[in-house]
Amino acid sequence: MNLDLLRPEICMALTALAAVGADLLFKRKAIVTAVCLAGIAAATGLTFSIMGNAPQIIANRLFSLDDYAIFFKFLFLGLAFIVIVASVDYVNRMKDFHGEFHALLITATLGAMLTASATDIISILLSVELTAISFYALVGFLKNGKTAESSIKYVLLGAINSAVLLYGFSMLFGFTGSTVLSGMERATAAIPSGGAAGGAGLLFGLMLVIAGFGFKIAAVPFHMWAPDVYEGAPTPVTLYLSTASKIAGFAVLTRILVTPFMQPVALARNWGIILAGIAALTMTTGNLLAIPQVNIKRLLSYSSIAQSGYMLVAVAALGMSSSNFLQARSSLLYFILAFAFAELAVFTAIVVMSRNKPADLISDYAGLARRSPLLGVAMTLGLLSLMGLPPLAGFMGKFYVFTQAAQHGLLWLVIIAVVNSVVSAYYYLRIIKTIWTDEPASEEPVSSSLGPRFALAFACLGIAVLGVAPAIITRFSEFGSHMFMP
Repeated sequence: MNLDLLRPEICMALTALAAVGADLLFKRKAIVTAVCLAGIAAATGLTFSIMGNAPQIIANRLFSLDDYAIFFKFLFLGLAFIVIVASVDYVNRMKDFHGEFHALLITATLGAMLTASATDIISILLSVELTAISFYALVGFLKNGKTAESSIKYVLLGAINSAVLLYGFSMLFGFTGSTVLSGMERATAAIPSGGAAGGAGLLFGLMLVIAGFGFKIAAVPFHMWAPDVYEGAPTPVTLYLSTASKIAGFAVLTRILVTPFMQPVALARNWGIILAGIAALTMTTGNLLAIPQVNIKRLLSYSSIAQSGYMLVAVAALGMSSSNFLQARSSLLYFILAFAFAELAVFTAIVVMSRNKPADLISDYAGLARRSPLLGVAMTLGLLSLMGLPPLAGFMGKFYVFTQAAQHGLLWLVIIAVVNSVVSAYYYLRIIKTIWTDEPASEEPVSSSLGPRFALAFACLGIAVLGVAPAIITRFSEFGSHMFMP
C-alpha cells in the first residue's frame, strides 16, 4: 500500500484533531495557533524526507509520489503557514470558534495536498470535495448576514458543480473502462490518430470535467460565485480561497489533461483550443468587470478571475504542444508561484486593515502608505506584480507563460493576454494612487503584531526574488514539472 509515503498528509490530519483538542483543553487560544504551525512544520519536514524517493504508486494507484506532487505539497504547506501567521490578530474576532477555524484550515490544506497526488478519479473526487467542504464552512464563519449569504451561494453552486464533475468522470470511466489515469491513457492512445470523431463522447465527458474544475479556478463562465464569496468571507479565508483552492484546481486539472489525454494529438488539440477560448474569455471578462468595482475584495475577485485566464494560457499551450511538455508545465508552475506571493502581499495587508473593523472599500485605503509604510509598500508590490510590471515576479511569470504559448501556435491568445494586462493596469494603479496620494480619513497608525509583519515581508521577498533572480525559482518549477504516470 505504501501508505508511509502519505506521512505529510497523515500528519496534517492529526494536526487538525490536535487543534480541536487544544481548543478544548487550553484557555489560551494562542496554543491552538502554535499547535497548527508546529503540525505544518512537521508535515513540511516529512515532505522533505520523501523528496528523494523515486516516483512510486500509493494505495493501489489511488495516489502517486512524484516531483509534481511534492512541489504542490510544499506550496500548500507554505500557504497554510503564512495564512495562519498573517491572521493571528484577525482571528481574535472568532474566539469562540478558534479551534474549529484552524482545524478547517488544516483540513482544506490536507485536501489540497491529496489532490496534487491523486491519480484515480475516485481519489481525485474525494480529495477535491474534502477541500470544498472545508471552505464551505470557512466562508460562513463570521455568522453574519453577508457571510451566511455567501456561504449558501457557495454551497448551492458547489453542489451543482460536484454533480457536473461526477457526471464527467463517469463518462470518462464509461469510455475508457478505467478509473486510473494511466488506464485512461492506454484507452485514449488506441483511438485512431486521424479520427477524433471516435473520441467525440470522450471529449464531451472531458469538457464536463473541465467545466467542473472551471468552477474551482473561477474561469468564465463558471465564475459567478467568486465575487460574492470573496466579499462575504472572512478576509483570511478569502486569502486562502484565492490561492490554495485555485491552485489545487489547476494542479489536478493539469494532471488529468496531461496524463491520459495527450494522445491522439487531435484530442489534445481539441481540449487545448477549447481552453484557449476559455482563457481569452476569462481574462477579458475578469479585467473589464474589475474596472467599475469600489469594493476592494470584489475587485480582487475579478482580478483573480483574470489571473486564472493567464494560467489557462499555459494549460492550453500544453494541449497544443506535441513535445517540450516540461517547459510548458514549468511556465505554469512559475506563474502559480508568482501569483501566490502577490496575493499573499495584497490580502495580508487587507487582513491587517480589517482586523478591528471592516475595510472593504477602496477608499478605506486612502493614505495607507502614510499611516503604515510597510502595508503601503507590500500592497503596492503585490498589485504591481499582479499587473505584470517588470522586474517583479508577475512580469517574469507572464513572460514565461506567454513565450511558451507563442511557441506552440497561440500567438493570437498571447496578443489578447497582453492587451488584457494593459487594461488591468487601470484598476491596479487606481488602488495604488489611493494608497499613496489620497488624504487618509485618519492619521492613526495601523498597528499589527509580528506575525502579519513577517507574512508581508515574506511575500515581498518572494515577489522580488522571483522577478530579479528568476533562475533560482525556475529550477524549483522545473523540478516540479516532472510528472509520473503509474
